[in-house]
Amino acid sequence: MHPTLHPLAVRLFTTAATVLMAVTPLAACAQGHYPNRPLTLVIGFAPGGPNDIQGRQIAKALAHRLQQPVNVLNQAGSSGNPASAAVAGAAPDGYTLLLIGPANAINASLFPDLPFNFRRDIVPVAGITREPLVLVVHPSVPVRSVGEFIGYAKSGASITMASTGNGSAPHVSGLLFNRTAGLELPIVHFGGGGPALVDIIGGGKTHMMFEPMSAAIEPVKAGKLRALGVSTAVTSAALPGVPTIAATLPGYEASAVTGIGVPRGTPQDIVERLNREINAALADPDVRAWFTDGGGEPLSGSPATFAQLIFGEIDKWAVVVKAAGIKAQ
Repeated sequence: MHPTLHPLAVRLFTTAATVLMAVTPLAACAQGHYPNRPLTLVIGFAPGGPNDIQGRQIAKALAHRLQQPVNVLNQAGSSGNPASAAVAGAAPDGYTLLLIGPANAINASLFPDLPFNFRRDIVPVAGITREPLVLVVHPSVPVRSVGEFIGYAKSGASITMASTGNGSAPHVSGLLFNRTAGLELPIVHFGGGGPALVDIIGGGKTHMMFEPMSAAIEPVKAGKLRALGVSTAVTSAALPGVPTIAATLPGYEASAVTGIGVPRGTPQDIVERLNREINAALADPDVRAWFTDGGGEPLSGSPATFAQLIFGEIDKWAVVVKAAGIKAQ
């Protein structure tokens, strides 16, 4: 015992120290528990579009799994690049997530001077869905198959392709189709999927387009558009009677892949936790049905599997962007 301390003081000090030693590990554990506050999912497009709708659905399912709110922040502009830059520069603590979409794979080569490097600065966590695009035509176009369409276009018919914007998934999918089929169909860009659909359905200045399944399925079922083929390597259960484009053009494949990413440096245990919960959410029958009813294929798997897929998309579209000479606008 210290000679200057009263015995009672020593007992009180010893008791306090014992209590502190018992409480401190619990407090540290509570402080280090992930997640212990709301998360933010950053989406690089305006509310109401396919990316936003899918993002909000997975945010809702993930919030249920994590028992924490997952707030959606729409940061639209420049093909989603501001959103990606914001997440790349965010704290790598697992509380800021990025909705990865087709634009990320395309932008990597379309915008050579971005303030971030997607491969380096964003860690792929988990896939959400792979969605086919549908080659659709206005009912006035007198063809009912991909083969007939190619023959009709090569016969000199005036066919114009609608695009949802420079460098968008429908745009580059159309460019890949032109290249594979030996066509040079002129392309008209619109400011998003809505205006493009309005034009083609209304018999405007465009006659065909590649539209994500989730947006194309209702106009096709209503007879407002005719579906000739799906862009994925296998047919879609959402439109079971529509063949693949690859059945006519071997090797053709395009899809809209979405998933979740986090900033570089995010601890691996947090990446793995998010991956487990997203996979579990996609395994839920109701969540899975929501995605499949819209024509998407839920993507389960490890972070490494999703990284391989999204980096493969980057490499694939880089070839198309370079061959077509597309420039950022």
